[in-house]
Amino acid sequence: MSGQRAAAEPYTTRFETEVTAIDGRTVWLETSYFYGESGGQPADRGTIGDVAVEDVQHVDGEQVHVLAEEPSFRTGQRVLCSIDWSFRMYCMRAHTASHVLYGAGRRLLDDLGYGGFDISDEKVRVDLETSTEIDDETLIELNELVNRAVWESRPVSWEDVPVAEARERDEIAFNEATEEGAFQKGRVRIVTIGSADDNGNGGRPNGATNGDAGEPWDVAACGGTHVRNTREVGPVTVLDRSNPGEGLTRVELAVGPRAIDRRTAEKRTAYGAKRALGVAIEDVSDELARLADERDDLAADLAERERALVAERLANAEPIDRGGETWLTARVGDLPTDTVSDVVRERADAIAADGDEAEAETEAIVVAVGGGDDGPPFAVVGASGKRSAAAILDDLTDEFGGGGGGSETIAQGGGFDATAEELLDALE
Repeated sequence: MSGQRAAAEPYTTRFETEVTAIDGRTVWLETSYFYGESGGQPADRGTIGDVAVEDVQHVDGEQVHVLAEEPSFRTGQRVLCSIDWSFRMYCMRAHTASHVLYGAGRRLLDDLGYGGFDISDEKVRVDLETSTEIDDETLIELNELVNRAVWESRPVSWEDVPVAEARERDEIAFNEATEEGAFQKGRVRIVTIGSADDNGNGGRPNGATNGDAGEPWDVAACGGTHVRNTREVGPVTVLDRSNPGEGLTRVELAVGPRAIDRRTAEKRTAYGAKRALGVAIEDVSDELARLADERDDLAADLAERERALVAERLANAEPIDRGGETWLTARVGDLPTDTVSDVVRERADAIAADGDEAEAETEAIVVAVGGGDDGPPFAVVGASGKRSAAAILDDLTDEFGGGGGGSETIAQGGGFDATAEELLDALE
């Protein structure tokens, strides 16, 4: 069997063997069922002769065990080895779950390719190459298909085949860069999650509805440890997705207790939304969409009212003629600076346009002073003509402190050591 002995016999967790070499805390054994870190799956935990195993690596076809401390046993002695069954089983479940996810991806995603995976104590991540955008709805569909495949109790098996034969089989997920541990001496280890027809329950257990019951769920080159049946995987929850690199989408999932914790959090959130909205749980999404539309309409209406308020206060201000320049200054109150800036620019352009129609050389400068009574004011300067809005703002900051910036036509600043009225007095 190619790959590691642990992958061939994943349910073996206690064994006795001879110590063949020791170098400090590093130990070699005649036979080892410890899984060495490989392909995204972490090393097994456990003990060798009552000494904790800190790390295991698969080097040149054999396991290299790193202990937490130098052992008291010697080369040539036989030792009892114990693998942490809880962590081994977690990795078996998690690794199999990643294959189940890939099988779900085969049914939902276009141009699917395998980019690698990783198991941590908290979650499993699977990197997928696909031209399909994996949005929230796709995550929900992946989650549903994964859990259906687990429920259908599909058999999981592994075998060695010649590499050349595997390359000719299009159904095999094949990535030599990420699954180096699956290859040995011209052969490759293939893991198959079988069809629902093979589960011994007539192919459609307890109401399963998959239309591909007679087809294998997933076939992949893999050197990791796996359970014998998908039902052993237990609870799985797809968590989220991200983009770790060009052409890749990373899908994260949780297995076991952490999957249950996530489901509990999601359930609590859904019930909370149901209570707050006063609708049935199946109507929560529609009600949230309605409220979001209502919020957007209110926000648009508020923005329009704010623009109208700024425009009104500028319109009520008395223009001042300063040697060919028309100055307009006004206090506009505690309104968003972006809204004030838009209206100031429009007002400056309008004043200049009115002057052009009268065949006059009109320079328009509009200054709006905003902010509340409890904090320092801000100023927005608009200029249409030869004068620079940024230069006018600089004059204000030189006199009253603060800061800001802008362009020849529009500038804004704040943090002045002055009240709004003092700023207006200085401008007039």
